Amino acid sequence: MGEAAKEEIMRMRHWVLLVILPGLSGMAMTARAQSAADTAAIKVTALDYVEGWYEGNAERMERALHPDLAKRIVVKDPESGKDDLSQMSALWLVQRTRQGGGNKTPKDQQQKDITILDVYEDMASVKVVFQKWVDYVHMAKFDGRWVIVNVLWHLKPKTEQK
Repeated sequence: MGEAAKEEIMRMRHWVLLVILPGLSGMAMTARAQSAADTAAIKVTALDYVEGWYEGNAERMERALHPDLAKRIVVKDPESGKDDLSQMSALWLVQRTRQGGGNKTPKDQQQKDITILDVYEDMASVKVVFQKWVDYVHMAKFDGRWVIVNVLWHLKPKTEQK
């Protein structure tokens, strides 16, 4: 390769560094800021869900849920011994919360551990640990706000419950 070609390649590299990289870093900063806002909103939704339950606050629970939510648990059918899928709807959860939900749980026993497992674009996977069960929650950004669309849950063994 000749000296002129090497100089041209170096000029192009400098051009890339001067023109393209600042734009990319600006995009990265915007993505980080948006991600921080989304992370905060996801946590608020999870808190509305878990604290709404403990407070018996149906408005908070309803705000956290998409109307088409499906909350499911695998249970063993006592007659057949086979696994079955039991399901709760958003309406059932809101009504149950309105009836008192977990408001009989003493404050010092109200476990509210929230772990955001993953966020990609407009969807998130979150682990929410209550006093007596663990939920794996799928959220979606729906009409500009984060809501819970799916939950798979499991009861804790009695020895793990606070």
